[in-house]
Amino acid sequence: MSNKVLVLGEVRDGVLRNVTFEAIAAAKQISDGGEIVGVLLGEGVSQLASELIAYGADRVVIVEHPHLKTYTSDGFAQALLAVNDQEKPEAIVIGHTSLGKDLSPKIASRLQSGLISDVTEIEGKGEDAVFIRPIYSGKAFEKVKIKEGVVFVTIRPNNIAPLEKNTTRTGDVLSLSVDIQNLRTIIKEVVRKTSTGVDLSEAKVVVAGGRGVKSEEGFEPLKQLADLLGGAVGASRGACDAEYCDYSLQIGQTGKVVTPDLYIAAGISGAIQHLAGMSNSKVIVAINKDPEANIFKVADYGIVGDLFEVIPLLIEEFKALKVNS
Repeated sequence: MSNKVLVLGEVRDGVLRNVTFEAIAAAKQISDGGEIVGVLLGEGVSQLASELIAYGADRVVIVEHPHLKTYTSDGFAQALLAVNDQEKPEAIVIGHTSLGKDLSPKIASRLQSGLISDVTEIEGKGEDAVFIRPIYSGKAFEKVKIKEGVVFVTIRPNNIAPLEKNTTRTGDVLSLSVDIQNLRTIIKEVVRKTSTGVDLSEAKVVVAGGRGVKSEEGFEPLKQLADLLGGAVGASRGACDAEYCDYSLQIGQTGKVVTPDLYIAAGISGAIQHLAGMSNSKVIVAINKDPEANIFKVADYGIVGDLFEVIPLLIEEFKALKVNS
């Protein structure tokens, strides 16, 4: 029997996050020919339904309500549970983002189902699907298979490739009315400290700085290099603790986990807590004056030198490549 899979579309600033399309690709593998139902929660999100369909959703269910304009676990849980009650899916897929990590345990508890979080790879299809996730801060991986009940997973951004966009695909779009009530949390104001530009958790290129950056001004060359490469800037906890940058940029065990195609670590020693947040990057380039720095043990390429000399040289080289390409 084919499986029906719900996929929650995550919206930020009126745009669907890329992890949504990765979740659809994961759902396709889980369903093995079954129906993919995209879910949009919010206010004024109906115009995004066609994009979900273009990336592989067969149908889209939309729940719009003023209480869903800004995310709260209470409001989104009520809406998603209402969609679940209507659709009765065999599986649910959500991105392993700040929203997904907050919302998924609440939903799993209400459904009395298991939850496989932070999935980075799926082997097999349908009932034979096996989910792979990192454990012990990325030092090992475990394989998990659901034997009965709802298959509920969250997937780590930047690990499962989305399907190719097809704007000729069509599908039904349904609006579901849900009375969102008894909220214990009301969002009155959202204060953003994160910089504009590429989302750090979904960036294909990350340029990260540590204590070796030495100051807030020291991050400027890193920002220039990240902008040039179409990437995002990150930081170690040491740099954040030293107030060189905001904690929203922190990568590591107590910060964000990133898996970009290219990770450039500048002035980062390589503490185990930081490695837990970036060691699964596809290519790691380390820049450090200390040839014995721990970061070189996980790096694919290492440059022993002063980052304030190396980064400007990289910027010039990449600028030259862009001019000549």
